[in-house]
Amino acid sequence: MRIAFLLPMSLESPSGLRYLGIARALSRLGHRLTLIALHHDLASVASRSYEHQGIEVRYVGQMLIRKVGNRKFDYPPLSLLGVALASTWQMMVATARLQADLVHLGKPQPVNGLAGLVGRRLLRGRPFYVDCDDYEAESNRFAHAWMQRLAVWFEDGLPRLAAGVTTNTHFNEARYRQLGVEPDRIAYLPNGVDRERFVPPPSDQVERLRIRWELVGNRVIGYIGTLGLKTHALDLLIEAFARLRIDHPDVVLLLVGGGEDYDLLHREVDRRGLQRWIRFVGRVPPYETPAYYALADVMVDPVHPDLVARARSPLKIVEAMALGVPVVTGDVGDRREMLADGKAGLLVTPGDAQALAEGLARVLDDPDLARTMREAALVQREQFYWDRLVDRIVQLYERTGG
Repeated sequence: MRIAFLLPMSLESPSGLRYLGIARALSRLGHRLTLIALHHDLASVASRSYEHQGIEVRYVGQMLIRKVGNRKFDYPPLSLLGVALASTWQMMVATARLQADLVHLGKPQPVNGLAGLVGRRLLRGRPFYVDCDDYEAESNRFAHAWMQRLAVWFEDGLPRLAAGVTTNTHFNEARYRQLGVEPDRIAYLPNGVDRERFVPPPSDQVERLRIRWELVGNRVIGYIGTLGLKTHALDLLIEAFARLRIDHPDVVLLLVGGGEDYDLLHREVDRRGLQRWIRFVGRVPPYETPAYYALADVMVDPVHPDLVARARSPLKIVEAMALGVPVVTGDVGDRREMLADGKAGLLVTPGDAQALAEGLARVLDDPDLARTMREAALVQREQFYWDRLVDRIVQLYERTGG
């Protein structure tokens, strides 16, 4: 079967890695996969069409935001409209020409949503599916109210029109049932990792990074993800770290990633006088990510008790478990289930900086607890490999006519 994924993001982003992992798993089952995607900086792309491990990748347009280095930039309204129209048209054309047996939208957004709807008509009613891996209307920043209303229309409407829906959390699963999507048309599909990609990195690579970031002789708390306060509670993490450091002077916080609040967070760290103990690594290529996990004594997923957290299936938790690194996070959404009821990581009160600081200290100061969590994580990770999760998508396709 020929399957097309329509993606409003780059494959290097956390969501893009989700779809690349799904595509690899489907390809190994004998399906032909094409990823039709937008890029965060299209002008910098040397090759817009290529094959990656048997998967065809086509970058057909610019994302509706632009990322350069560690920073994210919004387009002015008129420029944004032009980018949106051009990218939508190019994705429509690419979808129609491909003649796939089914189309799967990665996130129910306007650009790929319109391409999927038009493509369905041009493909004589062949089914399309929608993957919902966030609560877009809550987690995104909107410059104007009409933009949020448009996002809500697509996010709530497209799944009801689709043959089937894959969703990353039980919160989203329940939300779409309430919106009228029948249970048989929904498949729960948390974030996963590629078994071949997430393996222990070479020790010399890890040591080079340890020297580069001046971590020798220090214990390391790791954060890998977006540096954006709307979706990630990094203000909570910095406050927790400031409290932790009082009694743990040898601990360093490693922030890996970029985002719209990169500069703001830099300024906050400087204001607090923490710049000697907090390292801003910036964005790193996906192939380097395992080595940064291996640097950490404990990983952290800071969260507030809000809808954004309930709707997220944190990739950083799954990746940490894949490498046997303990995680500390807030007890909200699916995190308790992901961490085997707290066996593979430590759950604390969400939104509480003191609780987060105490949780991190507990893992750092108790080697037996850290070892027990590592062992549990290596068992729990088996549930989150894409070669196991892919069966849920295949079953959804089979029971809904895909």
